[in-house]
This record gives sequence, structure tokens and C-alpha cells, in this order.
Amino acid sequence: MPEVPALTPPAIFTEQCDAIGLKLTDDEVAQLGRFLHLLLETNKRFNLTGIKDPDVAWLRHVLDSLSVFPCLEGVETLADVGTGGGLPGIPLAIVRPDMRVTLMEATGKKANFCIDTAKALGLKNVAVVNERAETIGQDRRYRAHFDAAIARAVGPMNVMLELTLPLVKIGGRVLAMKGRSVEDELRDIGDALVVLGGGEIAVFDALPGVEDEAVIVQVAKERTTISTYPRRPGIPKQEPL
Repeated sequence: MPEVPALTPPAIFTEQCDAIGLKLTDDEVAQLGRFLHLLLETNKRFNLTGIKDPDVAWLRHVLDSLSVFPCLEGVETLADVGTGGGLPGIPLAIVRPDMRVTLMEATGKKANFCIDTAKALGLKNVAVVNERAETIGQDRRYRAHFDAAIARAVGPMNVMLELTLPLVKIGGRVLAMKGRSVEDELRDIGDALVVLGGGEIAVFDALPGVEDEAVIVQVAKERTTISTYPRRPGIPKQEPL
């Protein structure tokens, strides 16, 4: 298999990684650059991202993905729900080779891209599940299996929690990548927390010291999720908790 070319990050990328306490090796930067090359090249054939400029993609895709790194201390198993083109799961798998990352994606072309990319980059800590999150959450192999679950663009908090909390062990956490408007969403999730087993909520700036709207919402898993959740495919978005 021919070697995948690696895109070079802009200088600000390394500076921002340093700001969140992430010291990348040259090999890790090269792997991230190879991933981004594959993402942008494949994007020419079918839609994975609306971003086409490599420098913007380094910041909006790779850096945003890595902003979750400080929240993953002690996490050995991570579910990336609705991963799309492997974001944030593949960048996190590159910088955390000790962590097993399961990418969950319902769209076949996107799931196949993730499979091919993990193989091309030699990421042995990455697995891909091509299925709806509602179905995965009722599968014994994945339910209450993960130390953490993450979602980047899965919908409002009450919908996202129904798709992620059933996957997480008691004592684990869900991490939602959101904008500051998430405060409005958080006012409406009381019922969802009760039936899904959620507990304490914390909100962090994704990139401290940067003028950015991105935040990370962390929700603790404190109790077993009621067995009827997640509901059938499509119902969480049609009838949010």
C-alpha cells in the first residue's frame, strides 16, 4: 500500500495544542496530517465536510477534536457516536494509542471511509460499527460497555444523551462538543437525566484562552439506563425526552 501524504499544520495549530497541555510528537503530527489528507481527498468524491481549505480543516476539525483530550484522563474505551468522517474519534485515537476507540456511523459510505482510513494509517485501536446509534445502544456488546462516549454533531442535548448514555458504564461520562447556546438546551434535560441515568453536569471551554464559542459538556453516568432507552430508530429525534 503506498504511503499516505501528510499535510502540514499551520503554526497556530501547535500553539493551541500546547495551550491545552497536548505535546504532540512528530509522528503524531504526521499521522494527523495523513488523516486530514485522506479526509479532504475523499471529500472530493462524496460529502464528508464542507471545509475544503487545509489550514481551516486543521483548526476546525483536528484541533477541535483534540480539544477533548484533557477530558479523557483514565478513559480506556471511547465510543464516538455519529462520527461521520471519523471526527473526533480518529484524531483522538492517534494521540491516545492506548485507548480503544469505537466509531459509530449509520451512513455506509462514511463508515467505509473510517474503516479504510484506520487501515491506511495502521490504527489498530480503532473499530467501526456501521449502524444506527439507537440499535447499537440496545446491543449487549456495546450497552454499558464504554468508559466514555462522545458526540460532535448529533442534535440537541436531550437527543444526544439518549443516544450516548446507554453506551456508558456507571462511573463513566458523556462528552458533548457544543457551542455556548447549549445553556438553553441544558434547561430541558431534567427528564432525560432521570431515565437515562445521568448525573452531574460540567461545562468547560473547549480551547481555554481562545476567543471561541466551543464548549465541552460533561455528563456523569450515575445509574443504570432504563432498559427501554434508547428507543426505536428515529424516535429520539422525533419525540425528544
